[in-house]
Amino acid sequence: MADELTPETPDEEEQPIKQRKNGLYPGVSDELADNMKSGWADTELRDLKPIEQAANAAERRAALSRRFPGERLVIPAGNLKTRSNDTEYSFRAATEYVYLTGDQTDDSVLVLEPRTDGTDGADGHDATLYRLPRSNRENGEFWLNGMGELWVGRRHSLTEAELLYGMPCKDVRELADALREATGPVRVVRGHDAGIEAALTDKVTAERDEELRVYLSEARVVKDDFEIGELQKAVDSTVRGFEDVVKVLDKAEATSERYIEGTFFLRARVEGNDVGYGSICAAGPHACTLHWVRNNGEVRSGDLLLLDAGVETNSLYTADVTRTLPINGRYSDLQRKIYDAVYAAQEAGIAAVKPGAGFRDFHDAAQRVLSEHLVEWGLVEGPVERVLELGLQRRWTLHGTGHMLGLDVHDCAAARTEAYVNGTLEPGMVLTVEPGLYFQADDLTVPEEYRGIGVRIEDDILVTEDGNRNLSAALPRRSDEVEAWMARVKG
Repeated sequence: MADELTPETPDEEEQPIKQRKNGLYPGVSDELADNMKSGWADTELRDLKPIEQAANAAERRAALSRRFPGERLVIPAGNLKTRSNDTEYSFRAATEYVYLTGDQTDDSVLVLEPRTDGTDGADGHDATLYRLPRSNRENGEFWLNGMGELWVGRRHSLTEAELLYGMPCKDVRELADALREATGPVRVVRGHDAGIEAALTDKVTAERDEELRVYLSEARVVKDDFEIGELQKAVDSTVRGFEDVVKVLDKAEATSERYIEGTFFLRARVEGNDVGYGSICAAGPHACTLHWVRNNGEVRSGDLLLLDAGVETNSLYTADVTRTLPINGRYSDLQRKIYDAVYAAQEAGIAAVKPGAGFRDFHDAAQRVLSEHLVEWGLVEGPVERVLELGLQRRWTLHGTGHMLGLDVHDCAAARTEAYVNGTLEPGMVLTVEPGLYFQADDLTVPEEYRGIGVRIEDDILVTEDGNRNLSAALPRRSDEVEAWMARVKG
C-alpha cells in the first residue's frame, strides 16, 4: 500500500505542505506543483440518470417532512473510522441516511430545511444533500491530500450528485458553520458525525433527537416495492452462497471454518456490496454459540455446520438465512431428531405470520412446539403450559424466534415496543423466523449424546395481503430435502 505524500486541509489553498513522517520526499517543487494543475481531461458525467430508488427516497423524505413540520432535520451519513494508524474500516453509511437518500458517501449530510415562504404549507421542507465536491486540482488537494481522488478514487461532482439523487447539493465543508448560525428548532440523528453534532450542541436535546431516530426506525417497518425487490435479490444471492459452501466442504474439513467464511464472502462481494453481518460458520459445538464469528474451528465429518449468513446488496439491504447442514451429507439419527423438531417449530412459526397477527404470535407458536419436544424427550418436566409459563425451555431455545429485516439485519431496532414486538403484522413487513435448539457441550442436564449439538433454521418471510411468502424458499429446509440438495450440489 503506497503512502500519501502530504496530507493537508483541502479547503486551504495556501496550506503549507506537511511532510508525512518517514515520507520519502522532502517537499514539492513549484515546477511540479504547476505541472500537476494542468493537462487533465474533462471527466464530468453529463448523462446520468436518477438512481433506481430516487422516487422512493423522495416519498420517504416527504413523510418525514410531514411528521416534523417547521423543524430543521439533519441526517448524517457518518465518517470513516480508523482501523489502525492511517488505515480505515470499509465505510458503511448510516441506515437513516441511506433510507432517505439512496446515497452511501462518507462525510455527507442530508438537511431538510423548513420553508418560510408558505408555498407548501407549514410542513414543507427543502431537502439539500451536503457532500464533498470533486477534489481541487488548483491547490493540489486531489494528489497531496490523503483523501484526495488520486488516492481514494473519483467522487461525483455536486452537479452529478444532483442528477443522481434528485435534490440540490452543496459543499459539506460549509455546513457546520451554517448550522452554528442557524436559528429555530432542529433535530439530528446522533452517533454518526461528531463534527455536525458539535455544531448543533446548543440547539438540540437528546429527547427530541431520539424522537427523530425512533420515527425513522418505525418508518422502515413496512417495506415498499423497491425494498422488497432488493431483499429478494439479497436472498437469491445468499442461496447461491450456501450452494458455494456445500461444494467446498471437503476443503473446509482440510482447513477450518474460515474456508466457509471466505467462500460465502466471495459470493457476497461478487454479487453485492458485502456480507450484511459477520457470517456465523459454526461447526460442531460452536453451533451452540449464538454469534460465533471467530470462525477458526475445525470442520469435521459427522458434525453439523450451522451457517448463518446473508448477502448485502449494493443498495445495502441484507438477507439473513440459516441452515444447519450435516458436514458429511447425512444426519445421524439424533441429529435428525433434533433438526426435525426445530423444523416443526419453524413450520408452526411461519404459519403464524399473517396480516392482523401479533408480532409475538410466531415466536409463541415456535416455542410451544420446541417445548413439546423437550417434554417428550424427558429433558424438562411438563406439562407444556408449565414449561412455557416459567420459561424453562429457554435453557435450550435461548433467543427470540425472529426480527425485522431490511437495511439493518436487525432492522427497526429503535422502534417503540408497541410498534414492534407488541405490534400487529401488516403486509409489506419482512421478518425472520428462526427457532433453534442448543445443547451446550458442558450441559450436564441432558444426555451426553446431545451435548455439543446446535440447530437453527432461519428464513426471511414477507407478510402478504393473504398470508406470507418465504423469500428464501429456494433453499431446502426439511431434513431429507437438505440431504438430497447437498448430494445434488456436490455432484
